[in-house]
Amino acid sequence: MEVKIGIQSIPRELILETKVSAEEVQRLLSEALAEDDHGLFVLPDVNGGKFLVPADKIAYVEFTGAEQRRVGFGSL
Repeated sequence: MEVKIGIQSIPRELILETKVSAEEVQRLLSEALAEDDHGLFVLPDVNGGKFLVPADKIAYVEFTGAEQRRVGFGSL
């Protein structure tokens, strides 16, 4: 699933691929926002890395259920 995170005062959005479900993304964001002033929204990507964003700086989170078609040569 592709996730786009808009961050306040940053002109570009953060885009990542994750195996986490949409419901889990909502739960993680809700928990991060419920914490004190310094809550972190932590989201794992498909490569095993993690993205950490200050929850109080998030403007929006957009996610799609289907992976977009990629252009190029490679194995199907």
